[in-house]
Amino acid sequence: MTSETLHDTWVEPYLADLGPDDADITSHDTYVAGVPHATFARLRREEPVSWWPERDGSGFWAVTRYQDALTVSRDVETFTSAQGIRLEEMAPDELEARRTMMEYDPPEHTRLRLLVNRGFTRRVVLTYEAAIRALAAAVLDEAVPRGEFDFVHDVAVQLPMKMLGRMLGTSDEDGDQLVVWGDALLGNTDPEYTSHVVDLADTDEFRMMPFRSPAAIEIFRYAERQAADRRACPRDDVITQLLAPTKDGEPLSDLEFKNFFALLVAAGNDTTRYTLAHGMKVMLDHPELWDRWRADPSLTDSAVEEILRTGSVTMHFRRTATRDVELGGRQIKRGDKVVMWFVSADHDDAAFAAPFRFDLARQKNDHMAFGRGGPHLCLGAWLARMEIRVVFEELMKRVDRLEQTGPIDRLRSNFISGIKRLPVKVAT
Repeated sequence: MTSETLHDTWVEPYLADLGPDDADITSHDTYVAGVPHATFARLRREEPVSWWPERDGSGFWAVTRYQDALTVSRDVETFTSAQGIRLEEMAPDELEARRTMMEYDPPEHTRLRLLVNRGFTRRVVLTYEAAIRALAAAVLDEAVPRGEFDFVHDVAVQLPMKMLGRMLGTSDEDGDQLVVWGDALLGNTDPEYTSHVVDLADTDEFRMMPFRSPAAIEIFRYAERQAADRRACPRDDVITQLLAPTKDGEPLSDLEFKNFFALLVAAGNDTTRYTLAHGMKVMLDHPELWDRWRADPSLTDSAVEEILRTGSVTMHFRRTATRDVELGGRQIKRGDKVVMWFVSADHDDAAFAAPFRFDLARQKNDHMAFGRGGPHLCLGAWLARMEIRVVFEELMKRVDRLEQTGPIDRLRSNFISGIKRLPVKVAT
């Protein structure tokens, strides 16, 4: 199926370009031009579980259909997270030094999740709404009156950064630096964000640090200072909660705390930022969707879920087979890497009616944006949903419409799909 044929089947398409149908899905450079949806469509149709060699790795099985990805996500005994959740291969000492709860299976994963979950439950997140709304209002009241601004830098970066700082108990002044460090971690394949690009430079001296990044050293030092401060003077914030022992008396270890703090700094800003940017880009490309949503606020919850589905900011997660198993008609061997491509699964027409239609009112939307079907549901799912909802609600109060004024730039990454710049103006 060609790009042209796919376009013929769409209603309200949200993508202008599907890309080639023979793209190298392993290459970071591929995604600078956007997600190659035509390639993933071909794989779902012809090779739903396909083998991909790697230049610096053992190769992996790409799982591109929704149901197969769900099977992998659910079966933690057959598909383990304990060997890593990204394509990168790590020696045992690296894995132990860098491990977060994401690299554990139950029951150890359950223990760690109970320790860190206290500040991120749906009930707790609901208490943040007033603070999130006040921050969103302040951010927009700074950007919108200028008439022209970069939606990513001036809006999408600002709210998650400031809210994360409030939750952690860190200062707004520290927030800018935390964003820089977080970009260097999750953007470790993009020369704009780091001089230590993992596939272009020798990063071996940092192999024991998260994302092989020297920025992790600075984050660890910052986390140590914050931990020392909270032990001396506890506060009502997430850091204090993370350091507190459970009812069983078992706290996070120092290394667990630092690795989790680094994860929060990276994922707590970047993924929500890029999801907001994706949602805004859809609205800019299809102003009829914006007008309909603005006229009918009851669409907000379903619109947010559709932004999450179509954005698929975290494009994949990896597992490792613990035994020989058949999946999608292919024989997978024990020790093989098995990669769930969420960005493909969330556009599978076997799971979603008209998957390339941005449906503001879509009701059955069991997307995989936060993981699905297994124990590794994203810790920040409820917070991200609320931040996305509030930003668009507050933006709609202030502008009738925005217009894009220049080209966008995308992150160089096969892991995170992100728009780095989105210049806009307030339409008059």
